[in-house]
Amino acid sequence: MIVLLSVRPGTLESTMTEDLSPAERYAAARRRAAEQATALAGFREMYDFGLDPFQIEACQALEAGKGVLVAAPTGSGKTIVGEFAVHLALQQGRKCFYTTPIKALSNQKYADLCRRYGSGKVGLLTGDNSLNSEAPVVVMTTEVLRNMLYAGSQTLLGLGYVVMDEVHYLSDRFRGAVWEEVIIHLPESVTLVSLSATVSNAEEFGDWLDTVRGDTEVIVSEHRPVPLFQHVLAGRRMYDLFEEGESRRRAVNPDLTRMARMEASRPSFQDRRRGRAMREADRERERRQRSRIWTPSRPEVIERLDAEGLLPAITFIFSRAACEAAVQQCLYAGLRLNDEEARERVRALVEERTAAIPAEDLHVLGYYEWLEGLERGIAAHHAGMLPTFKEVVEELFVQGLVKAVFATETLALGINMPARSVVLEKLVKWNGEQHADITPGEYTQLTGRAGRRGIDVEGHAVVLWQRGMNPEHLAGLAGTRTYPLRSSFRPSYNMAVNLVDQFGRHRSRELLETSFAQFQADRSVVGISRQVQRNEEGLEGYKASMTCHLGDFTEYARLRRELKDRETELSRQGAAQRRAEAAVALEKLKPGDVIHVPTGKFAGLALVLDPGLPAGRSNGHRGLEYHDGPRPLVLTAERQVKRLAAIDFPVPVEPLERMRIPKSFNPRSPQSRRDLASALRTKAGHISAERHRKQRSQAADDREIARLRAALRAHPCHGCGDREDHARWAERYHRLMRDTRHLEHRIEGRTNTIARTFDRIVALLTELDYLRGDEVTEHGKRLARLYGELDLLASECLREGVWEGLGPAELAACVSALVYEARVSDDATAPKLPSGKAKAALGEMVRIWGRLDALEEDFRINQTEGVGQREPDLGFAWAAYMWASGKGLDEVLREVEMPAGDFVRWCKQVIDVLGQISAAAPVEGSLVAKNARKAVDGLLRGVVAYSSVG
Repeated sequence: MIVLLSVRPGTLESTMTEDLSPAERYAAARRRAAEQATALAGFREMYDFGLDPFQIEACQALEAGKGVLVAAPTGSGKTIVGEFAVHLALQQGRKCFYTTPIKALSNQKYADLCRRYGSGKVGLLTGDNSLNSEAPVVVMTTEVLRNMLYAGSQTLLGLGYVVMDEVHYLSDRFRGAVWEEVIIHLPESVTLVSLSATVSNAEEFGDWLDTVRGDTEVIVSEHRPVPLFQHVLAGRRMYDLFEEGESRRRAVNPDLTRMARMEASRPSFQDRRRGRAMREADRERERRQRSRIWTPSRPEVIERLDAEGLLPAITFIFSRAACEAAVQQCLYAGLRLNDEEARERVRALVEERTAAIPAEDLHVLGYYEWLEGLERGIAAHHAGMLPTFKEVVEELFVQGLVKAVFATETLALGINMPARSVVLEKLVKWNGEQHADITPGEYTQLTGRAGRRGIDVEGHAVVLWQRGMNPEHLAGLAGTRTYPLRSSFRPSYNMAVNLVDQFGRHRSRELLETSFAQFQADRSVVGISRQVQRNEEGLEGYKASMTCHLGDFTEYARLRRELKDRETELSRQGAAQRRAEAAVALEKLKPGDVIHVPTGKFAGLALVLDPGLPAGRSNGHRGLEYHDGPRPLVLTAERQVKRLAAIDFPVPVEPLERMRIPKSFNPRSPQSRRDLASALRTKAGHISAERHRKQRSQAADDREIARLRAALRAHPCHGCGDREDHARWAERYHRLMRDTRHLEHRIEGRTNTIARTFDRIVALLTELDYLRGDEVTEHGKRLARLYGELDLLASECLREGVWEGLGPAELAACVSALVYEARVSDDATAPKLPSGKAKAALGEMVRIWGRLDALEEDFRINQTEGVGQREPDLGFAWAAYMWASGKGLDEVLREVEMPAGDFVRWCKQVIDVLGQISAAAPVEGSLVAKNARKAVDGLLRGVVAYSSVG
């Protein structure tokens, strides 16, 4: 039926209706008329291609007044559903907010919607730009919408639809909480459109949306509009990853499996160095194999793809420096992918887009090398590039004027930049802590760029052969299409004061318990709860089986268990005491002592060569020291030199005799050992070891044991003929009860976790006088305006006047410590800091952080759980100070050794927080707000100011 509805009149449908009865033709005509009257019909007329079934289903649900969650592969056209929400809002005279996770995506969507509806109807709101913010359609980053909700912005009036593009960002451990905050706090009257990559638990996420937002339709599409083919490039040959076959389960190409096996069996360079002979046939086979298998160079890969007609291509390299190096390697290799006409078009577009950049900055930014690569159709794309440069690369790539892009994985996160082919150099990347294999979800996200809808018949994912590659592992990555959506939601200080201010503590707690994080935690205990129920049923059965007609067997079993526990405890104490006595005796041994080893493999007569004392107890003797107790080195009567352990001495040992150890004794010499062992037997062979008398058991004199034994004998059940049978059932009952309590403890630990964290945050804020019950103090209202990882530290700095008396550039330096985080921690060198007041203020900020850190520890607020204040990073303070002081770009970048893109990004984040501080700082008796605005003006110049729309 969907196919029929999507076919226009006068084609297939008119032919098919001839075969229908009059009643069926009438019904079909009624359906067509009803469809033509819908908003969807008019919307479909705006596109020159038919909509897919999942798009139609989602749009129909939206028009019916339902919220929708659309989970579909990258490039499948999910955004059509978001654009239909825009269409509905305009048709109904309501507003629509279109949110994206990153500014680049917001800029891109803003441009798309302006082309369709005109710039008068579309606005843009990002951290540093506000264009036509009261328009009926506003594109914004998700954080901007979150801040508007907390501030109760008037812009929210008349809001009918919110589109959350790339909603799977909710899993992001740094920013994911923002998505949940928006979903929870949006007014009930707002219809939510959630667009996600394909995730394996879309139904679970949909169930949660249904709970917090009302009726939500979940539409999942696994279908890729452009089929994706997987390859491995080894040497000169491109292998298909999967073997062609009729079965649904695709088998790995046997050529790849054979190649991996042959490479694994090939002798290594070390083997050959050790002189292992290789038969001539083996050498010949290795030469043939090596001539076919190698990892192609980057220029070779691009040339091969060009020859196969697989350009344009994106090559993902998990390193910024390697992306730039790849471009240089292609240039040195003489690669030219553009003809003269294309070169001229590239130069014209680049000159137009970079006209605002001062000529003196172009050289610093590597403009001419970058332009040469673009003219040849080759470019890099990564976060370290100037935003303007990145946008030019994206535009040229979409126009087909750049055909080979070397990019980091950040390009895969939503930017509309599809290619015919995607190349992965390696399947391992640095995750900030270690080199780790990429996940199936990351593989799907990266390769999802391959295949341009409406342009390519098929897309291609190419993985370069690497030594040690496992084709089965690669097939597992390629065959696993989805990954689970996991909440990263955690309460923050700013969130706590905003919630309490709007809803009070009790209602805020209830709201947080509706988060997706708590929803998932509660679902995870369902299985445990069922196990507890089964255990409780088992306990009832065990209880019936151990019932005794003579009395309460539960009480009798408890007495038996207490007696057993007491005897075990005394036995353990006795064993520990004997071990301690043995250790003390071993520590008294000296070289030359003759002892009798009581047990073990080397039991018998022995001579102490080295006492092997624990660290710090050398006892005047030189030798090795051990941290796990004395480890004496001895010579046995059988001529063996062995290092013994505490386990060989279950009882204390006493020297039987003393012997002199010759200075010439060499424990490695068989003759030395034989001579000394002979002397040992002569000296002490006639001495018999004194038998260690067994000590009286502590249990014999223990009053508690005597009391329990008497109580057992006096109990009525003691005389039961089935006593031991009952006891076995009682032991099973006890074990199952213990397991059940453990499960209940696990359930308790997982439920209400978010609310408990919120309670601890509220307690700390109450301690600092940000909250008084349900009242938010003046300090709390200031904190409510500060968003960011170090929100509480910023608020405390304002409260204590740390930034009073600082100039604009000095304030910029201090605020940079609240946002900057070094990509790689480097504790070896202290960062360069501005002198004078700024340095003192930065020191005071670190002191305040130390106080807050100690307070967080007292209130059990744990940074490893994503809650709390990290230490401020002073690494960008000098760069922010210089730039805000008016220094040139060349001088600043040379001083701080930072890529231009990183510099611009951190400057923009500092500007964002300075804007918050200017709004939160006291107006009377303080110059902080005024200087914050001046600092913004000082930073927002040059490359920072002209880096794009948003």
